[in-house]
Amino acid sequence: MRTSYVRSNLLVMVDPLAAEVRRLRTVEQLSVREIRARTGLGRNKVYDLLRGVPAPERTRRPNAKDELRAEAIELRGLGRSVNDIARQLGVARSTAYQWVKHLPLDPDDQAAERRRDHAARMTEARWAAHRETRDAAQADARRRAAETVGPLDERDLLLLGAAIYWCEGTKSKPWRRDDRVQFVNSDVRLLRLFLRFLETCGVDRGVPAYRVSIHESADAVAAERWWAGELDLPAERFRRATLKAHRPNTVRRNIQGDYHGCLVIDVPRSRELYWRIEGLVAGLDDMIT
Repeated sequence: MRTSYVRSNLLVMVDPLAAEVRRLRTVEQLSVREIRARTGLGRNKVYDLLRGVPAPERTRRPNAKDELRAEAIELRGLGRSVNDIARQLGVARSTAYQWVKHLPLDPDDQAAERRRDHAARMTEARWAAHRETRDAAQADARRRAAETVGPLDERDLLLLGAAIYWCEGTKSKPWRRDDRVQFVNSDVRLLRLFLRFLETCGVDRGVPAYRVSIHESADAVAAERWWAGELDLPAERFRRATLKAHRPNTVRRNIQGDYHGCLVIDVPRSRELYWRIEGLVAGLDDMIT
Protein backbone atom coordinates (compact mmCIF):
# COMPACT_ATOMS: atom_id res chain seq x y z
CA MET A 1 0.00 0.00 0.00
CA ARG A 2 2.82 2.40 0.88
CA THR A 3 4.59 1.64 -2.43
CA SER A 4 1.41 2.37 -4.43
CA TYR A 5 0.95 5.67 -2.57
CA VAL A 6 4.51 6.79 -3.28
CA ARG A 7 4.21 5.75 -6.92
CA SER A 8 0.97 7.74 -7.28
CA ASN A 9 2.55 10.86 -5.77
CA LEU A 10 5.56 10.63 -8.09
CA LEU A 11 3.18 10.23 -11.03
CA VAL A 12 1.37 13.40 -10.04
CA MET A 13 4.64 15.31 -9.85
CA VAL A 14 5.70 14.36 -13.41
CA ASP A 15 2.33 13.98 -15.16
CA PRO A 16 0.16 17.13 -15.48
CA LEU A 17 -2.81 14.99 -16.55
CA ALA A 18 -2.60 12.97 -13.32
CA ALA A 19 -2.53 16.18 -11.31
CA GLU A 20 -5.58 17.45 -13.15
CA VAL A 21 -7.51 14.22 -12.54
CA ARG A 22 -6.80 14.39 -8.82
CA ARG A 23 -7.75 18.09 -8.75
CA LEU A 24 -11.09 17.30 -10.36
CA ARG A 25 -11.67 14.69 -7.68
CA THR A 26 -10.60 16.65 -4.63
CA VAL A 27 -11.51 20.22 -5.58
CA GLU A 28 -14.48 19.89 -7.88
CA GLN A 29 -15.69 16.67 -6.20
CA LEU A 30 -16.45 14.94 -9.51
CA SER A 31 -17.35 11.30 -9.90
CA VAL A 32 -15.28 8.89 -12.01
CA ARG A 33 -17.84 9.12 -14.78
CA GLU A 34 -17.70 12.93 -14.75
CA ILE A 35 -13.88 12.90 -14.79
CA ARG A 36 -13.88 10.53 -17.75
CA ALA A 37 -16.28 12.82 -19.63
CA ARG A 38 -14.09 15.85 -18.83
CA THR A 39 -10.72 14.24 -19.72
CA GLY A 40 -11.60 11.51 -22.22
CA LEU A 41 -9.62 8.92 -20.20
CA GLY A 42 -10.67 5.31 -19.77
CA ARG A 43 -12.22 3.99 -16.58
CA ASN A 44 -9.23 1.91 -15.48
CA LYS A 45 -6.84 4.79 -16.14
CA VAL A 46 -8.89 7.17 -14.01
CA TYR A 47 -9.08 4.67 -11.14
CA ASP A 48 -5.33 4.17 -11.36
CA LEU A 49 -4.66 7.90 -11.15
CA LEU A 50 -7.07 8.28 -8.24
CA ARG A 51 -5.55 5.49 -6.15
CA GLY A 52 -5.46 6.61 -2.52
CA VAL A 53 -7.90 9.50 -3.07
CA PRO A 54 -11.21 9.01 -1.22
CA ALA A 55 -14.44 9.39 -3.15
CA PRO A 56 -16.56 12.50 -2.51
CA GLU A 57 -19.41 11.93 -0.08
CA ARG A 58 -22.02 12.79 -2.70
CA THR A 59 -20.84 9.99 -5.02
CA ARG A 60 -21.13 7.23 -2.46
CA ARG A 61 -24.08 4.90 -2.82
CA PRO A 62 -26.33 4.73 0.22
CA ASN A 63 -26.36 1.37 1.98
CA ALA A 64 -29.65 -0.33 1.25
CA LYS A 65 -29.94 -1.40 4.90
CA ASP A 66 -29.10 1.92 6.52
CA GLU A 67 -32.77 2.74 6.97
CA LEU A 68 -33.47 -0.71 8.40
CA ARG A 69 -30.57 -0.36 10.82
CA ALA A 70 -31.90 3.00 12.01
CA GLU A 71 -35.35 1.51 12.45
CA ALA A 72 -33.91 -1.42 14.39
CA ILE A 73 -32.16 0.95 16.78
CA GLU A 74 -35.39 2.88 17.24
CA LEU A 75 -37.33 -0.32 17.99
CA ARG A 76 -34.68 -1.39 20.49
CA GLY A 77 -35.08 1.92 22.25
CA LEU A 78 -38.80 1.11 22.58
CA GLY A 79 -37.90 -2.10 24.41
CA ARG A 80 -38.41 -4.58 21.56
CA SER A 81 -36.53 -7.88 21.64
CA VAL A 82 -34.10 -8.98 18.95
CA ASN A 83 -36.59 -11.61 17.74
CA ASP A 84 -39.35 -9.01 17.45
CA ILE A 85 -37.07 -6.63 15.55
CA ALA A 86 -35.97 -9.34 13.14
CA ARG A 87 -39.58 -10.36 12.46
CA GLN A 88 -40.83 -6.82 11.94
CA LEU A 89 -37.99 -5.78 9.63
CA GLY A 90 -37.83 -9.08 7.75
CA VAL A 91 -34.13 -9.68 8.45
CA ALA A 92 -32.19 -12.54 10.01
CA ARG A 93 -32.03 -12.61 13.79
CA SER A 94 -28.22 -12.50 13.61
CA THR A 95 -28.42 -9.32 11.52
CA ALA A 96 -30.80 -7.65 13.94
CA TYR A 97 -28.55 -8.63 16.84
CA GLN A 98 -25.48 -7.10 15.19
CA TRP A 99 -27.37 -3.84 14.69
CA VAL A 100 -28.55 -3.47 18.28
CA LYS A 101 -26.11 -5.50 20.41
CA HIS A 102 -24.56 -2.28 21.76
CA LEU A 103 -27.92 -1.24 23.18
CA PRO A 104 -29.18 -2.85 26.41
CA LEU A 105 -32.77 -4.00 26.24
CA ASP A 106 -33.65 -1.97 29.27
CA PRO A 107 -31.30 0.19 31.33
CA ASP A 108 -33.62 -0.24 34.29
CA ASP A 109 -32.22 -3.18 36.29
CA GLN A 110 -35.43 -3.65 38.23
CA ALA A 111 -37.49 -3.82 35.05
CA ALA A 112 -35.05 -6.32 33.57
CA GLU A 113 -35.26 -8.43 36.73
CA ARG A 114 -39.07 -8.38 36.58
CA ARG A 115 -38.92 -9.46 32.96
CA ARG A 116 -36.61 -12.39 33.81
CA ASP A 117 -38.86 -13.45 36.70
CA HIS A 118 -41.89 -13.36 34.41
CA ALA A 119 -40.09 -15.47 31.82
CA ALA A 120 -39.09 -17.99 34.51
CA ARG A 121 -42.68 -18.25 35.76
CA MET A 122 -43.97 -18.79 32.24
CA THR A 123 -41.39 -21.51 31.62
CA GLU A 124 -42.22 -23.19 34.93
CA ALA A 125 -45.94 -23.17 34.12
CA ARG A 126 -45.31 -24.59 30.66
CA TRP A 127 -43.07 -27.46 31.76
CA ALA A 128 -44.17 -28.23 35.34
CA ALA A 129 -46.62 -30.98 34.34
CA HIS A 130 -44.09 -32.55 31.98
CA ARG A 131 -41.41 -32.61 34.68
CA GLU A 132 -43.78 -34.16 37.22
CA THR A 133 -44.65 -36.95 34.77
CA ARG A 134 -41.00 -37.48 33.90
CA ASP A 135 -39.89 -37.53 37.55
CA ALA A 136 -42.60 -40.02 38.45
CA ALA A 137 -41.56 -42.30 35.57
CA GLN A 138 -37.92 -42.02 36.63
CA ALA A 139 -38.70 -42.89 40.25
CA ASP A 140 -40.75 -45.91 39.18
CA ALA A 141 -38.02 -47.18 36.85
CA ARG A 142 -35.37 -46.80 39.57
CA ARG A 143 -37.53 -48.56 42.15
CA ARG A 144 -38.23 -51.54 39.88
CA ALA A 145 -34.56 -51.81 38.92
CA ALA A 146 -33.42 -51.66 42.57
CA GLU A 147 -35.85 -54.46 43.47
CA THR A 148 -34.16 -56.78 40.98
CA VAL A 149 -30.79 -56.63 42.78
CA GLY A 150 -31.50 -58.68 45.87
CA PRO A 151 -28.79 -59.88 48.28
CA LEU A 152 -25.18 -60.04 47.06
CA ASP A 153 -23.04 -63.08 47.78
CA GLU A 154 -19.24 -63.30 47.74
CA ARG A 155 -19.10 -64.17 44.05
CA ASP A 156 -21.27 -61.17 43.13
CA LEU A 157 -19.02 -58.81 45.09
CA LEU A 158 -15.87 -60.25 43.52
CA LEU A 159 -17.19 -59.84 39.98
CA LEU A 160 -18.60 -56.38 40.62
CA GLY A 161 -15.44 -55.15 42.31
CA ALA A 162 -13.18 -56.48 39.57
CA ALA A 163 -15.36 -54.89 36.88
CA ILE A 164 -15.46 -51.44 38.47
CA TYR A 165 -11.73 -51.58 39.19
CA TRP A 166 -11.00 -52.35 35.55
CA CYS A 167 -13.09 -49.32 34.62
CA GLU A 168 -11.79 -46.82 37.19
CA GLY A 169 -8.65 -48.25 38.83
CA THR A 170 -4.98 -47.83 38.00
CA LYS A 171 -3.75 -50.48 35.55
CA SER A 172 -0.35 -51.65 34.47
CA LYS A 173 0.86 -50.95 30.95
CA PRO A 174 2.85 -53.38 28.78
CA TRP A 175 5.64 -50.80 28.63
CA ARG A 176 5.44 -49.96 32.37
CA ARG A 177 4.47 -52.69 34.77
CA ASP A 178 3.02 -51.38 38.02
CA ASP A 179 1.06 -54.22 39.56
CA ARG A 180 -0.63 -52.53 42.50
CA VAL A 181 -4.19 -51.70 43.42
CA GLN A 182 -5.09 -47.99 43.42
CA PHE A 183 -8.67 -46.81 42.99
CA VAL A 184 -9.72 -43.16 42.50
CA ASN A 185 -13.25 -41.85 42.33
CA SER A 186 -15.60 -39.11 43.50
CA ASP A 187 -18.77 -41.24 43.71
CA VAL A 188 -19.29 -42.34 47.30
CA ARG A 189 -21.51 -45.25 46.22
CA LEU A 190 -18.87 -46.67 43.89
CA LEU A 191 -16.19 -46.28 46.55
CA ARG A 192 -18.40 -48.00 49.12
CA LEU A 193 -18.86 -50.94 46.75
CA PHE A 194 -15.11 -51.14 46.08
CA LEU A 195 -14.36 -51.20 49.82
CA ARG A 196 -16.79 -54.13 50.19
CA PHE A 197 -14.91 -55.85 47.37
CA LEU A 198 -11.62 -55.36 49.23
CA GLU A 199 -13.15 -56.80 52.39
CA THR A 200 -14.32 -59.81 50.42
CA CYS A 201 -10.70 -60.21 49.26
CA GLY A 202 -9.50 -60.08 52.88
CA VAL A 203 -8.38 -56.43 52.93
CA ASP A 204 -9.72 -54.62 55.99
CA ARG A 205 -10.52 -50.88 55.80
CA GLY A 206 -7.63 -50.17 58.15
CA VAL A 207 -5.09 -51.49 55.63
CA PRO A 208 -5.23 -49.11 52.63
CA ALA A 209 -3.86 -45.59 52.66
CA TYR A 210 -6.39 -42.89 51.76
CA ARG A 211 -5.79 -39.52 50.16
CA VAL A 212 -8.08 -36.73 49.05
CA SER A 213 -7.43 -35.13 45.65
CA ILE A 214 -9.16 -31.75 45.59
CA HIS A 215 -8.90 -28.24 44.18
CA GLU A 216 -6.90 -25.83 46.30
CA SER A 217 -9.87 -23.49 46.64
CA ALA A 218 -11.78 -26.13 48.65
CA ASP A 219 -11.38 -27.21 52.28
CA ALA A 220 -9.21 -30.34 52.12
CA VAL A 221 -9.42 -31.04 55.88
CA ALA A 222 -13.21 -30.88 55.85
CA ALA A 223 -13.24 -33.17 52.81
CA GLU A 224 -11.11 -35.74 54.64
CA ARG A 225 -13.53 -35.69 57.59
CA TRP A 226 -16.46 -36.11 55.20
CA TRP A 227 -14.96 -39.11 53.41
CA ALA A 228 -13.95 -40.73 56.69
CA GLY A 229 -17.47 -40.33 58.05
CA GLU A 230 -19.29 -41.46 54.92
CA LEU A 231 -17.19 -44.61 54.42
CA ASP A 232 -16.27 -45.40 58.02
CA LEU A 233 -12.53 -45.01 57.40
CA PRO A 234 -9.85 -44.60 60.08
CA ALA A 235 -8.69 -40.97 60.14
CA GLU A 236 -5.07 -41.98 60.87
CA ARG A 237 -4.85 -43.78 57.50
CA PHE A 238 -5.31 -40.52 55.55
CA ARG A 239 -2.22 -39.09 53.89
CA ARG A 240 -1.57 -35.49 52.90
CA ALA A 241 -4.14 -34.28 50.37
CA THR A 242 -3.21 -33.62 46.75
CA LEU A 243 -4.21 -30.07 45.80
CA LYS A 244 -5.09 -29.22 42.22
CA ALA A 245 -4.58 -25.71 40.85
CA HIS A 246 -7.71 -23.56 40.92
CA ARG A 247 -8.80 -21.54 37.89
CA PRO A 248 -10.86 -18.46 38.83
CA ASN A 249 -12.82 -18.64 35.55
CA THR A 250 -13.48 -22.35 35.85
CA VAL A 251 -16.44 -23.91 34.07
CA ARG A 252 -16.69 -26.65 36.70
CA ARG A 253 -20.09 -27.00 38.32
CA ASN A 254 -18.93 -29.02 41.35
CA ILE A 255 -17.72 -26.05 43.37
CA GLN A 256 -20.52 -25.83 45.94
CA GLY A 257 -20.70 -27.15 49.50
CA ASP A 258 -21.24 -30.74 48.32
CA TYR A 259 -17.86 -30.82 46.55
CA HIS A 260 -15.48 -33.16 48.38
CA GLY A 261 -12.96 -33.93 45.64
CA CYS A 262 -11.88 -37.47 44.79
CA LEU A 263 -10.81 -40.19 47.21
CA VAL A 264 -7.70 -42.21 46.37
CA ILE A 265 -7.55 -45.73 47.84
CA ASP A 266 -4.03 -47.16 47.73
CA VAL A 267 -3.65 -50.79 48.84
CA PRO A 268 -0.08 -51.60 49.98
CA ARG A 269 1.63 -54.83 48.95
CA SER A 270 -1.22 -55.54 46.56
CA ARG A 271 0.57 -57.18 43.62
CA GLU A 272 -1.13 -60.55 44.08
CA LEU A 273 -4.52 -58.84 44.55
CA TYR A 274 -3.92 -57.00 41.27
CA TRP A 275 -3.18 -60.31 39.53
CA ARG A 276 -6.37 -61.72 41.03
CA ILE A 277 -8.38 -58.82 39.58
CA GLU A 278 -6.76 -59.48 36.20
CA GLY A 279 -7.90 -63.09 36.43
CA LEU A 280 -11.47 -62.15 37.36
CA VAL A 281 -11.72 -59.74 34.43
CA ALA A 282 -10.27 -62.37 32.07
CA GLY A 283 -12.83 -64.87 33.35
CA LEU A 284 -15.66 -62.42 32.71
CA ASP A 285 -14.37 -61.86 29.22
CA ASP A 286 -14.25 -65.62 28.57
CA MET A 287 -17.88 -65.98 29.68
CA ILE A 288 -19.20 -63.36 27.20
CA THR A 289 -17.10 -64.25 24.14
